[in-house]
Amino acid sequence: MTSWLRNYYNIVLRSVVVVSVIALGSSHSSDKRCTSPLAASCEECLHRGPECAWCFQKRFLEGADVSERCDSPAQLLLKGCGEEFIENPQAKVEVNTTQSGSQVVPRDVSILLRPGSEASFLVEVQQLDQYPVDLYYLVDVSASMRHTLDRLKTVGMTLSHHMKQHSSDFRVGFGSFVDKPVSPYINMHPSKIMNPCSDYEVNCRPAHGFIHVLPITENMTQFKQVIQQQRISGNMDTPEGGFDAMLQAAVCQDIGWRPEAKHLLLMMTDQPSHLALDSRLAGIVVPHDGRCHLVDSTYSQAANMEHPTMGQLAEKLLESSIYSIFAVDVEQYKWYEDLVQFLPGTYLGKLLPKAANLTNIVLDAYKKLLSDVGVEVGIEDSEAHRFWVNITALCPNGSTVTGNGKCSNVKPSQKVVFNVTVGMRECPPQRSPGGAVGEVAAVVRPVGFNETVSVRIRPACECGCGGGGSCGDGPEPPSCSSAVDGCREEEGGAVCGGRGACVCGTCVCDRSNLGIVHGKYCERDDFSCPYSKGVVCGGHGQCVSGYCLCRPGWTGDSCSCPTSTDGCVDPTGLVCSGVGECVCGECVCHNPRRWGPFCETCPTCSNSCQSQWSCVECHLSNGVGRAHAQRCNRTCTALVAFVDDITELIRGEFCQYQSREQCFFRFHVQLGSQGPHLRISRHGECMSSWRYFHTFLSVFLLTVVLGLGILAVTRLLLRAQCWPWSGRVSQRFDDNRKDYAPTTGEKTITYRRDCLPDNPMEMHVHVPKMPLNDAWP
Repeated sequence: MTSWLRNYYNIVLRSVVVVSVIALGSSHSSDKRCTSPLAASCEECLHRGPECAWCFQKRFLEGADVSERCDSPAQLLLKGCGEEFIENPQAKVEVNTTQSGSQVVPRDVSILLRPGSEASFLVEVQQLDQYPVDLYYLVDVSASMRHTLDRLKTVGMTLSHHMKQHSSDFRVGFGSFVDKPVSPYINMHPSKIMNPCSDYEVNCRPAHGFIHVLPITENMTQFKQVIQQQRISGNMDTPEGGFDAMLQAAVCQDIGWRPEAKHLLLMMTDQPSHLALDSRLAGIVVPHDGRCHLVDSTYSQAANMEHPTMGQLAEKLLESSIYSIFAVDVEQYKWYEDLVQFLPGTYLGKLLPKAANLTNIVLDAYKKLLSDVGVEVGIEDSEAHRFWVNITALCPNGSTVTGNGKCSNVKPSQKVVFNVTVGMRECPPQRSPGGAVGEVAAVVRPVGFNETVSVRIRPACECGCGGGGSCGDGPEPPSCSSAVDGCREEEGGAVCGGRGACVCGTCVCDRSNLGIVHGKYCERDDFSCPYSKGVVCGGHGQCVSGYCLCRPGWTGDSCSCPTSTDGCVDPTGLVCSGVGECVCGECVCHNPRRWGPFCETCPTCSNSCQSQWSCVECHLSNGVGRAHAQRCNRTCTALVAFVDDITELIRGEFCQYQSREQCFFRFHVQLGSQGPHLRISRHGECMSSWRYFHTFLSVFLLTVVLGLGILAVTRLLLRAQCWPWSGRVSQRFDDNRKDYAPTTGEKTITYRRDCLPDNPMEMHVHVPKMPLNDAWP
């Protein structure tokens, strides 16, 4: 993480107020949610969602139903409620900077939430370089663990020596477990209760749920003596009571956990553990209460309470800031692997025969657990379902882990920042005698750390209504006689506009399925005025007596037209390109052939040029001046002006006129309210006589050359078609004349075709004569 990012987090964490509020729902959904007849009070309005607000202004929407006071803040302002009369509490976060910690900052946070809202705050967690360490051995002493127990007698001192390289203050404790001492877990025969191994002529100790043998101590000699005194025990079924013993080791003060130390709970076993509800095989149905039940260092309720649930065990381990290390037999590794993911701050290692790798497991677990930094948020059980929590971890390497994430490979002195977001689904019930909703306690616990963040959630479920306590409903009207004169807008008019009843001289407006009827004389509503884009008065005015009263900046029957012409200004700064008018925020072009957002497009405007040629010709031929211009009044408008350079004055299209003298003049046509306006350039570009003759001669020569070329190509095509054919045919028939003479029964027919003048072609065909006596076929 960069230094500037660290500084940013430090500033934010130590500020007095840190707020991050996200309103839920769109404007459309808020309108539907807030405007409901069920929202008959300020409290009921706030409960509908963070987008809802209450107007406590007196005489607001006079005569309308009280539920109309509940709406989105924007709609209330539109209806005429003053901003200072809107009850709309916002979520906020307050950080108490007077409490500090060495590992976790801040230590105390207060949050104000209303239903449907959420707020976020930052928690900074830092690993220290050297921690005091408390390691508690929790060992399965069933008969199958005999070799492991013997090995522990020799490796305990070695482990203590290696741990002192990572902690200058290392202490150890010891406890043992087997299983619940009831049938069917153990043999209840009297001889088996005292010595479960009597059949094998081995002196075993009685089965027990959990025995706390040695409190956490720095006296390693005492620890070695305790290990030497341990004897194995025995039971009947395969699973053991490991989780039952772990909970007692976590919650009992007799263990001797130091508040300032890292707590490591080492559980050694070669079998699975019983889970909740397994106890019912023994007729035990009382759920575990999560408390310590040590009497003379022995778990006294092992035969009376069920095994704890995984949730209970996880909660107690987290509350006691305990890291769990499971050193289990290789064959049971998979079974524990599926369960330990539900326990925060847990390391799972494969224990080799005779615990040969026990030292490495503990050392690796210590390094791994301290390098993983994560937090858990706990809310008191009775109210937890009313809230939701999301955590995002910002790791030292710059990565972000969302959800209930954690950062790995965190080195000592590095900081991890957690963005904790808390949201409230619904208000808790009223718990105080005065009817107010009490605070809800929560805590942010970094896993394995002995420092926590206390969070107090204050639900905003009541209305202050400006601090005066009056929320606009007002007292009930006193009894009085009917006085209708105060209910008429004008003398002789309908009482309450025919849309309400007069009560004590005040109009109570009728409810309508179409919308709201309100006003002193029920003259206002939100449905009888013109609509624009599906909203009455375009959302920019109020409907009064069927007419829209527009807010400043808007006009039109439906208040849908902005008075500003900003939307009609083209990129050059002209309104509608100078050839249109801005109407209702859009350009209306003077020339119907023009179109576009700024009347900038006119593909057919060139036709207007030709229609003005006669007018331009008249003015050019009669000169400049009022007297000369009057001669052209019959052919065109008199609104003509001559300019030196039209390109400097006019933006847009130009027209061009060609005079008889081959001079080209530019002019511009602009349609106005008094007819067309012409601006003609004084100076034209004329062609000289030689230039004109040269142009004519070029066109004439080009025409002659093209004609001769076409004639030559045609002649060549004809020659290519006739000559080869005529040559082959003539040659063939010339040969026939030499070698063949017609008989008396044949007739010779000669065809002649002149393909070319100097090469005529003859074709001779001999046809046999038909005898007279032959019949026609």
